[in-house]
Amino acid sequence: MPTKAAPKKSATKTPAKEAPAKKKAAAKKAPAKDSPAAKAPAKKKAPAKSAAEKAPAKKKAAGRGAARANITTEFRNFVPYTPKRGEEYMSEGQREHFMYLLRKWKAELMEEVDRTVTHMKDEAANFPDPADRATQEEEFSLELRTRDRERKLIKKIDATIERIEQDDYGFCDACGVEIGIKRLEARPTATLCIDCKTLDEIKERQERG
Repeated sequence: MPTKAAPKKSATKTPAKEAPAKKKAAAKKAPAKDSPAAKAPAKKKAPAKSAAEKAPAKKKAAGRGAARANITTEFRNFVPYTPKRGEEYMSEGQREHFMYLLRKWKAELMEEVDRTVTHMKDEAANFPDPADRATQEEEFSLELRTRDRERKLIKKIDATIERIEQDDYGFCDACGVEIGIKRLEARPTATLCIDCKTLDEIKERQERG
């Protein structure tokens, strides 16, 4: 008998896989990044100092400089005396030398006093800013204290000139020895020798504790 042919299996077509749709995200354009110029916040400008804040600093510096320049409690501009060989201590030439130094020193101090009075009259003003007023008051206070010391020094100079005229100058009030030309040139109003002055300063420190 003829054999039956086996039924052919129908070839089942596998459905072709559809290509994945393009992602919508790819189609969409990425959002543009903000430029660094847009991101960076604008820098704030430092607040400018007002004129009232700047002025006190300048005035303080000027006031301190003037106060230092006006201090003339030490006499420096002079030609040192050179004693001759065998010259007697506190001779007429030496007395004239110290008389000249004392009078010149006194004249310089008097000029400073007059200059301070004129300066205070010219600079006196009612500043609206409290800092300016405080600076001016501080400057005037320093000048007045300096002038007060100089007025006391003028009295000592006058007393020293009288001692030269009475031929009682150049000797220590404590021990009676010669004070010395070099020490008197450094401090023409000195009344104690260097040793007695040192002992006097030690006693003052001990008393103060």
